Amino acid sequence: MVEMELSSDVDAVIENIGQLPPDVFAETCHEILLHLQGKSSAVDLVKNCHRFQIAGVNLDWKSVQDIIRLLSFNFRSAAKSKLTPELLITKLSKASCKWSKPALQVVHLLWIENGSLVQTHQETQAMLSIGQLVDIQWKLGMAVSSDTCRSLNSPYITILMKIADTYGEISYKSFEMTVLQFQNFFKQFKEMASVLETV
Repeated sequence: MVEMELSSDVDAVIENIGQLPPDVFAETCHEILLHLQGKSSAVDLVKNCHRFQIAGVNLDWKSVQDIIRLLSFNFRSAAKSKLTPELLITKLSKASCKWSKPALQVVHLLWIENGSLVQTHQETQAMLSIGQLVDIQWKLGMAVSSDTCRSLNSPYITILMKIADTYGEISYKSFEMTVLQFQNFFKQFKEMASVLETV
């Protein structure tokens, strides 16, 4: 697994967590745990920024993203190591002395309620190791000029896919295809949809 990428050091992120009221922190943790259980496709950064601002804690987007990444990383690591709530709190406390007692109590309570569900889902995800298609968009275009292409004035389709990976990070993939390729692509999607309706 790639090490967690934080814009600042871990202690600074934990100090930002300490600014959050326990109920707001619990809501964010709960949203992350739902994602790690496969019950939501991703953790909504905008929603969390707004939630923090309403609570009077003004953090920039990167700071909020760092909080989400740190918590996701720790919950995923705890699930992988099958940590009990007590061991998770011990591990967090040893990693940094900046954790506030209310924050640790929230983590402890939520891990009691959700730990085994996260462990089960993470084990399944590890076996599958696939993302989730969140959205797909397409548009028709026409090539009218090019320095290298000889077949101009032929239509093409541009596809944009929004994908949530197993860690909840959203990424976009785009590609182009001919109309014939797109028709085949569409036909395969229809076939998958009809098979899924029978399941």
